[in-house]
Amino acid sequence: MTEMIQSKPAEAAIRQANESVRNRFPFGDTQDMDDARRGFMGTAQDGRISSADGRVVWDLDAYGFLTQDCPSTANPSLWRQSRLVADHGLFEVVEGIYQIRGFDLSNMTVVEGRRGVLVIDPLISAETAAAALALYRSHRGDRPVAGVLYTHSHVDHFGGVRGVVSEEEVAAGLPVIAPEGFLEHAVSENVYAGTAMARRAAYMYGAALPKGERGQIGAGLGQTTSTGAVGLIPPTLDVTRTGQTETVDGVRMVFQLTPGTEAPSELNIHFPGHAALCLAENATHNLHNLLTLRGAEVRDPRIWARYLTQAIELFGESTDVAFASHHWPVWGRERALAFLSEQRDLYAYLHDQTLRMLNRGMTPLEIAEEIRMPPALERAWHTHGYYGSVSHNTKAVYQRYMGWFDGNPAHLWEHPPVEAATRYVEFMGGAEEILRRARESFAEGDFRWVVQVVDHVLFAAPDNVEAAALQADALEQLGYGSENGTWRNFYLTGALELRQGPVGSPTVTMSPDFLRALTLDQLFDALAIRVDGPRCWEADITVRWNLNEGQPVTLRLRNGVLTHVTGTGPAAADPDVEVALDEADLRAVLLGSVSPTELVVQGRARTSGDADKLTELLGYLSEPDPDFAIVTP
Repeated sequence: MTEMIQSKPAEAAIRQANESVRNRFPFGDTQDMDDARRGFMGTAQDGRISSADGRVVWDLDAYGFLTQDCPSTANPSLWRQSRLVADHGLFEVVEGIYQIRGFDLSNMTVVEGRRGVLVIDPLISAETAAAALALYRSHRGDRPVAGVLYTHSHVDHFGGVRGVVSEEEVAAGLPVIAPEGFLEHAVSENVYAGTAMARRAAYMYGAALPKGERGQIGAGLGQTTSTGAVGLIPPTLDVTRTGQTETVDGVRMVFQLTPGTEAPSELNIHFPGHAALCLAENATHNLHNLLTLRGAEVRDPRIWARYLTQAIELFGESTDVAFASHHWPVWGRERALAFLSEQRDLYAYLHDQTLRMLNRGMTPLEIAEEIRMPPALERAWHTHGYYGSVSHNTKAVYQRYMGWFDGNPAHLWEHPPVEAATRYVEFMGGAEEILRRARESFAEGDFRWVVQVVDHVLFAAPDNVEAAALQADALEQLGYGSENGTWRNFYLTGALELRQGPVGSPTVTMSPDFLRALTLDQLFDALAIRVDGPRCWEADITVRWNLNEGQPVTLRLRNGVLTHVTGTGPAAADPDVEVALDEADLRAVLLGSVSPTELVVQGRARTSGDADKLTELLGYLSEPDPDFAIVTP
């Protein structure tokens, strides 16, 4: 088992807190263990899945240590969940429906048709998806892929598509099915704020942490993210309404659209011929995120709960097994309905109670501290906050309705972190005194207070070695005690960076497929985000791109804002420079892979007007920082 360098054992307060978890919950209940192993058919002989250049992108055996008893450095509830999620192999859901689990953060589902198979949610990476399909074929025969279905717009449900089909097969008529709006959301989420999300995802999934009892043990929803080749083949068939039916290779599906739930574009699928309901990521064996810690649009628990009610109404009487794109299925109509109802009540309760408290004037922090879940929900293992948490989900509900401001005017114009920290440290008697008292709090087991106070010292004096060491120790203890996998990973990654320096963004989902899938509008929007506004307040530059096919597009940089207009209407100002070229070459220029001058020299573009203006405009673009600091200023 690999341990974190310089990691410490669990302190007495954490050992006691983790022991109390054992006494609080029904660890003798083995139903989940039985379900997670049901239908097991086998797993891969070689535990390592590698890229073409030999780099390991997924290791099936990396979590073998979870078979041991839970140590004092992990919350027993999270250890139990991680052990269940780490179980890998091919599993039969019902005859004709199979899942490959444990080969990535998500599951890949294979539904057998007349001659081939429908692949649902082909994981994150081409390598893991190909290995998953190979495992299926080794047990069920070399059936061709007859279709692909993406349940929603998150990368762990489509990124590995090139590991199961090729663009040539799709061009020849193989259907790729997705909910309406899939492509727009799949692409924009990974482009507009993609750099910041990837950096924070390094904390959320703990990709840089050593795997072991003092390090990364999972993320609740799945173990971690694979690091292979991410791709995207656009859908060829959109699901646009609930009740829409489609048949692929004899497999009949009835769809329920669920936009605005776990993803902006998502759907559930009923398979009438199998009495089986695929719930995508709308009902899994944990409390999900209403606002993921890596960053995303805030999700709507009210509509989420309503769609689960609708699923019960539409499919409850014809469902004998419910399964999802994470975790393990639930068999039996009565159990499946209870599972769906409890998941529905989970999101509805969080929504309604947060609003009740909000309307009493309580702030997000106060709500998160006071709210308690109903005992019946707390007793159900699948409602536990292994991935989302009650604490940060209530804050997300508050944010959805009220925004960042809690109404207290003292919080309206606060100093930014470094300036505030400098003042706090001075007020509290200086760094040495703060650290002395913080060590007393550490000895008392008040780690939550330690990290809150020492954070001020670090932001006032980031080179203070003693502060960094104490903060790392306190963050580590909070990680050891967390039931939430992503909280544990955040705490432990923070400790790791304080001790060893930045880890950057180990998993980056941006790929050429994403860039190709951007519409021109999205591409120009992405370009506008990169404009360094203060540097070009006085600039006024207009560039017209005359496409060889299609309408011209006019870019104008004015007041530090880059706008674009298609066509030649009144909003399109007179250009300083015009460039005639193909759309493919325009994309290459905007992505920085070729310069306009190179295109002119090669005869692929023609310019008229002041070409220096185009050079000036492109010079105002800044590059994002994939390694920005998080636990230090």
